[in-house]
Amino acid sequence: MSAVEGKLLIGGEWVEPAGGTYDVVDPATERVVGAAPEATRQQVYDAARAARDAFAPWSRTTPQERAAILDRAADLMQRDFAAHAEVAQAESGATTGTARGMQVGVGVTRFRRYARGALEPVEEGLAPQINEAGPMGKAGVMGALAVRQPVGVVTCITSYNNPWANPAGKIAPALAMGNTVVVKPAPQDPLSVFRMAAALEEAGAPPGVVNVVSGASVDVGEAAVDAPDVDMVSFTGSTAVGQRIGEVCGRSMKRQLMELGGKGAAIVFGDADLDSAVAGIGTTYAFYSGQICTAPTRALVHRSVYDAFVDKLTAYIGFMKVGDPRERGTVVGPVISAAHRERVESYVELGRKEGATVVAGGERPAYEQGFYVAPTLLAGCTNDMRVVREEIFGPVVTVVPFDGAGPGDEDEAVALANDSDYGLIDYVWSGDVARAFRVARRLRAGGVGVNTVGRNMEAPFGGFKKSGVGRDVGSYALHAYSELQSIVWPG
Repeated sequence: MSAVEGKLLIGGEWVEPAGGTYDVVDPATERVVGAAPEATRQQVYDAARAARDAFAPWSRTTPQERAAILDRAADLMQRDFAAHAEVAQAESGATTGTARGMQVGVGVTRFRRYARGALEPVEEGLAPQINEAGPMGKAGVMGALAVRQPVGVVTCITSYNNPWANPAGKIAPALAMGNTVVVKPAPQDPLSVFRMAAALEEAGAPPGVVNVVSGASVDVGEAAVDAPDVDMVSFTGSTAVGQRIGEVCGRSMKRQLMELGGKGAAIVFGDADLDSAVAGIGTTYAFYSGQICTAPTRALVHRSVYDAFVDKLTAYIGFMKVGDPRERGTVVGPVISAAHRERVESYVELGRKEGATVVAGGERPAYEQGFYVAPTLLAGCTNDMRVVREEIFGPVVTVVPFDGAGPGDEDEAVALANDSDYGLIDYVWSGDVARAFRVARRLRAGGVGVNTVGRNMEAPFGGFKKSGVGRDVGSYALHAYSELQSIVWPG
């Protein structure tokens, strides 16, 4: 069955939204892509109840049964790959390469990964413990088993920057562990998530195991968090919203997995390969037009190579084609909305007022339609500027110089990098790999890239400080969507 446009998926039925529908707009053309359903609070509660009713039988299915459904769903997503990529591009504004490779392609890959993940062991035998006789009983040997159990009903609230990879990274491991889900997609680009849910339905996911409720109203998201039948909330988005979700979850001790904001520090030492550093930091502009929390948006560059770095990054920006994401050669597409474009532009203006030098960009590209922002480089920054400290979430990089020699430059660079509310992913570029690893271990971030912006997709992903709670990706995602139970017995 294919997704029914303008309808919610609740308990295995495509349901008319009681709140009507709203338009999903193409960020590149400002044309309407489709109609998204607007759920009411009661319909969100109905979805959570359907997930609760489906939990007991789904959690008792065998790992092999769950793996087969996830694998079939991946096959079905791959079957309709081109159509999925077209919709993803239209609603998110991604370039063709990003929509195909990093959105739908990664989404399919994650379903295949967690089809295998459903078969990973969930029981771990622990070393026997010899107990002396005492108030708890006779002397003896106690055996123990640590067992991973599903959490229950999981609300998955997804981000707008990737309507395939992000929801797949929540839904697939949650289902693999035997949970049921209520998915609340980002209001800007929800259509892809309904297609994903339709593939799961066609693959044989029982009614109520996957439910999707969308809406532009804040009330929809709030209901998805405070619904009494929800046991856990998995959220990707801003720190401010994550804090509000955490407050609500705390009232009933709901489990949380939060992937929040970032302001990635990219330390460039004097012995670094500047071309490599520029190419890595330059991905801020090309990857989702800077709308990604892992971007190295805060370059901390040793004074000895500062001018050369700024010159090289400025030249790099000059080769970046901004425009229609469907056109061959386009590197930087639009941001998600007019409101977000204005937000990014306001930060650039703020940077000017704070004393930063706009070396590149700073002006709105001359297009009649589309929410475009020119790749912007702010040099001469200091670490106390708001443009350096706050997440802009757009194609803007700030550059802060640092001084020192030998161990002294490491200390200053680390101090600047750690002087942030965020700690998602930082980066270090140095020709001395031993130093790079030494510095990496001192950074208060959930991940550190050494001479790369690449990632190992089995490595744990998550943030320190205000960048989140918990870890996912690889087997760590399976652990995130589970509870640990201990079983002990006399041996």
